[in-house]
Amino acid sequence: MKLDVLNIQGEKTGRTVELPKELFGIDPNEHAVYLTVKQYLANQRQGTHKAKEKGEISGSTRKIKRQKGTGTARAGSIKSPVFRGGGRIFGPRPRNYGFQLNKKVKRLARKSALSAKAGAGQLLVVEDFSFEAPKTKAYLDILRKLGVDQQKSLLVTADFEREVVLSSRNLQESNVTRAQDLNTYDVLNAGTLILSEGSIEKLKGSFA
Repeated sequence: MKLDVLNIQGEKTGRTVELPKELFGIDPNEHAVYLTVKQYLANQRQGTHKAKEKGEISGSTRKIKRQKGTGTARAGSIKSPVFRGGGRIFGPRPRNYGFQLNKKVKRLARKSALSAKAGAGQLLVVEDFSFEAPKTKAYLDILRKLGVDQQKSLLVTADFEREVVLSSRNLQESNVTRAQDLNTYDVLNAGTLILSEGSIEKLKGSFA
């Protein structure tokens, strides 16, 4: 699959780049994508929820009424979950929601996500660029000229570009990541995937 290389003005440079078929031309595996996105979202959960149960409530443990003869249900201490202010039955406890996936499954999911973007025409290639100083206005101007300023976008760079990252940080709908840090969720969450020219070789290396 060939794509035109654009400059930061949104114009064609006259060069094309060949996208590797093993990354951008496979038949997407939806189940692998589902598992990987599920794992990513599970890992984002803090799992710090906690509610006090009967044994953790402060209060008297005295039996509040006799067992029989009252005509109502049996009752123990005031800390019983059936009373207001009592403990919670089977309340949430701190836990880790994360789970493990095979590396091959996650690699297949990333390939599937990239191939899905390429198949949907939601992929752009721009020549490598950098900023001398962080400037959100300059980065937003590039997105505008590429025609992606009104949608979610993800710029993939070959290496860590500090000024570019800082320039995009205030834009909620735009993210920047290194090729080696690319994950399935970020690819699918972006409306348009923007690849810097140098990142393509990095992607080939990460999937080797």
